[in-house]
Amino acid sequence: MTSLDPVLDKDGVRLTVEDAVATVTLTNPAKRNAQSPALWRALTEAGRVLPGDVRVVVLRGEGKSFSAGLDRQAFTPEGFDGEPSFLDMARGPEAELDATIAEYQEAFTWWRRNDLVSIATVQGHAIGAGFQLALACDLRIVADDVQFAMRETSLGLVPDLTGTHPLVSLVGYARALEICATGRFVHAEEAERTGLANLVVPADQLDAAARDLAAALIAAPRDAVVETKALLNGASSRTYEEQRIAERAAQGRRLRDLAGITD
Repeated sequence: MTSLDPVLDKDGVRLTVEDAVATVTLTNPAKRNAQSPALWRALTEAGRVLPGDVRVVVLRGEGKSFSAGLDRQAFTPEGFDGEPSFLDMARGPEAELDATIAEYQEAFTWWRRNDLVSIATVQGHAIGAGFQLALACDLRIVADDVQFAMRETSLGLVPDLTGTHPLVSLVGYARALEICATGRFVHAEEAERTGLANLVVPADQLDAAARDLAAALIAAPRDAVVETKALLNGASSRTYEEQRIAERAAQGRRLRDLAGITD
């Protein structure tokens, strides 16, 4: 499937598809792609409407910043138009608050589906929810001007948009704690050195680098990549012996498939 027209274009999110590669673009550079519940719902919808033949999803932000994080309007008494303010939500039943946060998190979860490989291309500021959105993806290509920061603690909050698990997995507990508790900036050199970034390039080369990586990812047979991603995704929760068993089972499925034997 090739589509130059957007499959989705709403609330600061645009989804386009070209053959096996989909591109999700944050489209509000005037506000540095600040995030809101409406944007999160649009991101969730983008994941739901992806065509089945898409293998790679590239996430990018228009303008000088990838995403400066949560729109501060969320913390005003009036909140966003047509949305309950965060303060009003906090005053409501605990179960409803939990359900609302769970709904917001859905915008950040689908990027790690085993049938996809997701690539975040990150330039400029990636703050708070912006940092967590970059962490939601499998891979990150960053510009040499990137500035990651987790600022939630300075607001009296915690990172709750699924960013803590991948952050600890990538940089380790001690560095993750220090990054989150201090809210300091992580720049390109440290991002690459610690594993946050797979690649650092000049900002004007971000899109080209993403195209090159996407092409490399779809060069291998899809089922082999899907099985490999599933193996790696589950490795940290398995013992060494359990991972050996999972490898054998996955290889058995691949060999039977290549031999034309169906289960």
